[in-house]
Amino acid sequence: MKSQRLLFVVLAAALFAFGPLAKAEVGEVRVAKQLGISYLPLMYMENLGLFEKHAKAQGIAELKVTWSTFTGGGPMNDALISGNLHFASGGVGPFATLWDRTRSSIAVKGVTAMNSMPLYLNTRNPNVKTIKDFTSKDKIALPSVKVSIQAVTLQMAAAQAFGEENYAKLDPLTVSMGHVDGMAALLSGAGEITAHFTSPPYQYQELAQPGVRRVLSSYEVLGGPATFNVVWTTTKFRESNPKIYKAFVAAFEEAVELINKDKRTAAENYLKWSKEKDTVENIFQILSDPEIEYTMTPKNVMKYVDFLHKVGTLKVKPASWKEMFFPEVHHLPGS
Repeated sequence: MKSQRLLFVVLAAALFAFGPLAKAEVGEVRVAKQLGISYLPLMYMENLGLFEKHAKAQGIAELKVTWSTFTGGGPMNDALISGNLHFASGGVGPFATLWDRTRSSIAVKGVTAMNSMPLYLNTRNPNVKTIKDFTSKDKIALPSVKVSIQAVTLQMAAAQAFGEENYAKLDPLTVSMGHVDGMAALLSGAGEITAHFTSPPYQYQELAQPGVRRVLSSYEVLGGPATFNVVWTTTKFRESNPKIYKAFVAAFEEAVELINKDKRTAAENYLKWSKEKDTVENIFQILSDPEIEYTMTPKNVMKYVDFLHKVGTLKVKPASWKEMFFPEVHHLPGS
């Protein structure tokens, strides 16, 4: 009897000690993306089944991946906080804001950068040559007022043009619109929207139309190439699902490699998957622009972060970009 009780105690202790390690990872992963060519790596993962492929390599035979499309980072962050989303993606602004606000709770961090791309502020107003020429009669469409990466970049540009204390000078002119709706509003010429701060491919499609000109590029504001989009998740999800997390990173890396290896095929795939009306040649030219790069390396993220901290959007300033990202990308030459 004593030996049986001893065996029971030993087994119970073993189950207690190793139970968490043996806990199964989630059977369904929910991933969100947004519209535009900047999300092409996630489109590759979705349409080529790369996430599932690498999950199998990690020993997870049947992983269900559910994809959804959002029009901005704000609603995506809400879904992540509520537990209805596992991987979010969007601009540096929404990501940095959520990193700051969740440091003592769910601890959101970056999984990887997605790309480096310039963002253009375009206008159809012939009187606007620089941002100093905007008046109360102008309305600027962008994904999300004050929080989108376009909104933050506009504030940085305003600080440079009007003085740091006037960083929000142009905020009253901004209107929240998805990329497609913003482009339609700008090109219609009929409504109040006279300018659009957007992203590829929409900014190039706008500039192809008569009467539309570029007022500003985000690279001018940042002083060089900068990360546009980031993927982020919670520390709890990463720690509870190490195999799935590793599979996601591997799948994303393969997607980036496939895009960079054959950009013409990437252009064909983008049009096929997005259902957008454009030509392969136009999309190929966009992908071939030396200013556009699909990369996992965070670039100039700290310039955005420094500004957001300076104006009070972020309460805490990280010591470096690595403090905001999980270790899997720390070996990259980020900034």
